[in-house]
Parts: sequence; C-alpha cells; structure tokens
Amino acid sequence: MTCQSYSLFVLSVITIYFGRFGNSLILAQLQNDIDQLKADFNSSHSDVADGGPIFTDKLINWTERNEKRIILSQIVSMYLEMLENADKSKAHVRHIAEELYTLKESLPDGLKKMKDLTDLAKLQMSDLKIQRKAVNELFGVLLKLVETPASLKRKRSQPQRRCKC
Repeated sequence: MTCQSYSLFVLSVITIYFGRFGNSLILAQLQNDIDQLKADFNSSHSDVADGGPIFTDKLINWTERNEKRIILSQIVSMYLEMLENADKSKAHVRHIAEELYTLKESLPDGLKKMKDLTDLAKLQMSDLKIQRKAVNELFGVLLKLVETPASLKRKRSQPQRRCKC
C-alpha cells in the first residue's frame, strides 16, 4: 500500500468499522472525494512517504472494539480539524466533512479519556501523599482488574438467594 492511499485506508476502516457505509456506492463516492482531496493537498508529493504513516501504525496497537473507538474518535477529530482549513466551497470537501461529522456522533469522547491517560502519566509516584492515596485505592483497582464481563453477567443472572432461617 502506498502512502498516498493511507488516508483512504484509514477513512475506509473508520467507516466500515462503524457500519456507516453498507452501500458500496457511497464508499465509492467517498473514494472519489478523497482522491480529489488528495489532489487539493498535493499528496503525491515525495515527502508524503517520509517517516511512514501517521494514523494506520497507531491502529495496530488498539485491538479491542472499545479501544479502537477511542483512537478512531481522535483520528476523526484530527481529520475534521484538518478540513476546517480546507476550501468548503468544494463539494468533495463538504461531503467528506459531513460523513466524518456523522461518524463522530457515534464515537465516544476520546479527549476525556486521553486527558485521563495524560493525567496518570504526570502523577509523581515518588510523592509520599500520592503513594498513600495509591495504596488506599489498590484493592479497588485490583477488583476492577479481575472483574470480567463474563463474571458480571454471571452475577446478574444468578437468582437472589434467600435466607432459610
């Protein structure tokens, strides 16, 4: 796959993953719009290949559906930000932006989750107060780790036991 087709690939993954484009005609139209957008941005320039892909490599590490929805939410937001500066008088730009806005509505707010991860990374674990708080929360964190969706379902489906006193 060439670097020129990465944006189409990422956009296709996003749209197919969320089932927005069941009709291949719409996807074909979107591909034509993206081809026109590539021409607008001169994406056949030789520097496009420098450093490799910017989005598709990130998707490899996100395997679970909910995880992918978080990273895809961020990617869609970045495409929308990019299109804010594009010429909206062009039909293909408007069409791509509309489809991305529609997709964004079905995605979780990745910014909040990203902020949580950033805040965790900034915690000073050498700080005694942070350590005390962490120790107080340790058992609760471990409970969350061992709590699987199957165990949650099993708990809900078991009938309530009544005391036979």
